[in-house]
Amino acid sequence: MRGLPMKAIRFLLSLSIVWGLISGLAIVCGSSEKPADKVLIEKKARKLTLLRSSIVIRNYRIALGNTPDGPKTCQGDGRTPEGRYIISGRNKNSQYHRSLRISYPNEADRIAARNRKCSPGGDIFIHGLPNGYGWIGKVHTLRDWTLGCIAVTDQEIEEIWNLVPNGTAVEIRP
Repeated sequence: MRGLPMKAIRFLLSLSIVWGLISGLAIVCGSSEKPADKVLIEKKARKLTLLRSSIVIRNYRIALGNTPDGPKTCQGDGRTPEGRYIISGRNKNSQYHRSLRISYPNEADRIAARNRKCSPGGDIFIHGLPNGYGWIGKVHTLRDWTLGCIAVTDQEIEEIWNLVPNGTAVEIRP
């Protein structure tokens, strides 16, 4: 019995390399990836970072509320909150391409609003682009345009949606 021809050996070797690459991609991109345990939002840097055990697993460029400087103090001020929160819910049928609710306002936010004699507001989310506008892509980050939410592209919110379970810690820094 003769051995395999060199052409067949090269083909099988190539096939095994391709299979290994595909398997590696499935592990990295698939749903089997371990979830994030923290979402860090740095307003000044316009950056959202997903962390697991203090190790960065993803970074995203973001758009913020249309008045980005300073913490949210009153409903309608166009600011994105600052502080510590959690992901408290999710909406796959949002008017934006998926949304993850942030537990704003916390007790400190309610006290600050009460001292200013206003409502702290609510409905702060990490979300994709308005439905039907996903084609805008990363261009949306050229300007802060939300009413206080944190916006990413539709593809990015899909990743975040899959990697961030309810109850995940959220820290929003100035």
